[in-house]
Amino acid sequence: MDTIKQELQGHLDAIKQAIKEEVATVRGSRPTPALVEDIMVEYYGQKMPVKQMGSIGVVPPREIQISVWDQSAVSLVAKAVSEKLNVQASPDGNTIHVNLPSLTQERKDELIKMVRAKIEDARIKSRTMRDEVKKKIADMEKAGDLTEDDKFELNESMQKAVDAFNKDLDAILEKKTTEINE
Repeated sequence: MDTIKQELQGHLDAIKQAIKEEVATVRGSRPTPALVEDIMVEYYGQKMPVKQMGSIGVVPPREIQISVWDQSAVSLVAKAVSEKLNVQASPDGNTIHVNLPSLTQERKDELIKMVRAKIEDARIKSRTMRDEVKKKIADMEKAGDLTEDDKFELNESMQKAVDAFNKDLDAILEKKTTEINE
């Protein structure tokens, strides 16, 4: 019985972590290192994320600085960042300056819509997990491994876990929407 609860909670936690990481890469009004750290750069025949090629810092209000450790990789990193973010990345020695322009209201609305779609995908995944667990519980009851009381208790605790998960998703959406609209 506890294994079913733990299994569901583990899946919900994994979905929540994935959505947090995915939403972090969506640009808000303020720059964050998450915007550039996972951009892949072709370097000596291998693809490497920017975070493995240098240190990333934020210079308020709208600049990201990337200090690349290898001088020969500066132009490669600048090109990859420029293409991915659709902005001009200007190299200056071993440092790359990425100035992010202010977001237009139309672009903000577009980003919020995209974040909402990602959150809804996570909700769909959680509902799918819940349905699979419900089937498993029903099968266990039919097989005589669970009493009817245990079945209702499991279904209730499962629903509470999904409700808490949805509340967390709402908080993530609210935080990102505020961040985009700043």
